[in-house]
Amino acid sequence: MGKKAVVIITAAAVCTAAAALVVRHRIRSSGRWARATAIIKELEEKCGTPIGKLRQVADAMAVEMHAGLASEGGSKLKMIISYVDNLPTGTEKGLFYALDLGGTNFRVLRVQLGGKGRGIISQEFTEVSIPENLMVGTSDALFDYIAAELAKFVAKEGQDYQLPPGRQRELGFTFSFPVLQSSINSGTLIKWTKGFSIDDAVGQDVVAELSKAIEKQGLDMRVSALVNDTVGTLAGGRYVNGDVVAAVILGTGTNAAYVERAHAIPKWHGLLPKSGDMVINMEWGNFKSAHLPLTEYDHSLDTESLNPGDQIFEKLISGMYLGEIVRRVLCKIAEEASLFGDTVPPKLKVPFILRTPDMSAMHHDTSSDLKVVRDILKNVLEISNTSLKVRKIVVELCNIVATRGARLAAAGIVGVLKKVGKDAFKDGEKQRTVVALDGGLYEHYNEYSKCMENTLRELLGEEVSESIVIEHSNDGSGIGAALLAASHSQYLGVDES
Repeated sequence: MGKKAVVIITAAAVCTAAAALVVRHRIRSSGRWARATAIIKELEEKCGTPIGKLRQVADAMAVEMHAGLASEGGSKLKMIISYVDNLPTGTEKGLFYALDLGGTNFRVLRVQLGGKGRGIISQEFTEVSIPENLMVGTSDALFDYIAAELAKFVAKEGQDYQLPPGRQRELGFTFSFPVLQSSINSGTLIKWTKGFSIDDAVGQDVVAELSKAIEKQGLDMRVSALVNDTVGTLAGGRYVNGDVVAAVILGTGTNAAYVERAHAIPKWHGLLPKSGDMVINMEWGNFKSAHLPLTEYDHSLDTESLNPGDQIFEKLISGMYLGEIVRRVLCKIAEEASLFGDTVPPKLKVPFILRTPDMSAMHHDTSSDLKVVRDILKNVLEISNTSLKVRKIVVELCNIVATRGARLAAAGIVGVLKKVGKDAFKDGEKQRTVVALDGGLYEHYNEYSKCMENTLRELLGEEVSESIVIEHSNDGSGIGAALLAASHSQYLGVDES
């Protein structure tokens, strides 16, 4: 009897202890969830973009645009004069080339334009990678290599691509590095980025360097236009649609360009162009305003970046940074609420490991068990055995960060429309206004682009938004550059019958 009593008492004690453990685990677990929920709620509040705040951002963008046009250094927006005063009209005719140098690869294109009503008849391109030693060598070595590839491309041309006798080939040069432009076809290199470091090219006119190398190849080709990819996107958009007034790139980075009246540019001291227009490259990624909804995660990302204090708008809305913001929030939840267990998964601590395409895939996961989220957490961050509850938190985070970015991008566009007087009807006129958009973020992150377009409607109102159209304009850095070579051709006005 005594033994039985001991066994029963011991068993009861074990059950009580086990029950206490379960209760403690539940309390701890509910404490963790409460902390995780609190972090998300705080993020949602700090990332809030109510319509009133977005209007303030749009107004601030327009004010900064005015300031940047008034004087050099007058604003965080550089408002660079592109020297593009003739955008394509769709009537351009003939054979034109483009060279797109923006990273470790470059592209050479040729485009045959058919004139009014015929558009682009044919286009061909080749892509070439740049050997690493040339990225840190000399200016001559780099441009000689590029010109040799250009000459090879021209040498392979068939009879369809012959120019009329006495005509020089003409090329648009997209050079996606910081340049101080002094005319439509000249500009000095300010500094290299993206892994290039060629000291003797800094301070040189990149068009002169390329032209010298082309001449060495015995190639009769003139660089007609030095362009930025955003200006090229604007040109590509205007070629197919005369109502295009601005272009926005939403990709890894972000930028905008638009058509300004030349007399509204106080810092322009040259003769007014015949067209009366001038394309402005805004460099809007550098926009900064007290109205931007910044969080602790944005501040730490900026502080630890290669360019602290710069490109704040870009760090909120572009593809380079959205996934990284989500990673930083997940890291905090893992540290403070043990979302993925008692230790923080090592991969979650690696900056930029969570790319925006992964974030987009998780945000778009419609499966009942969020399988895509589970797989990305496992394959990218090496976090296994996540519960559905945890996966739902991840999707919610993606939604908060993407929504803020998309709504701020829309506010930026409204700021540009405001500056050119297209954000409201004047005297009952209903003119169609088109904004050309390009970039992988806009093209592939559907939740982002859908939210951005809905926000535009919300900001502009039903009536005005009916006349504002967003159109996808593809390959501004390639075709756009060739089109600008055509619209700035030395043979303009020569009868091409």
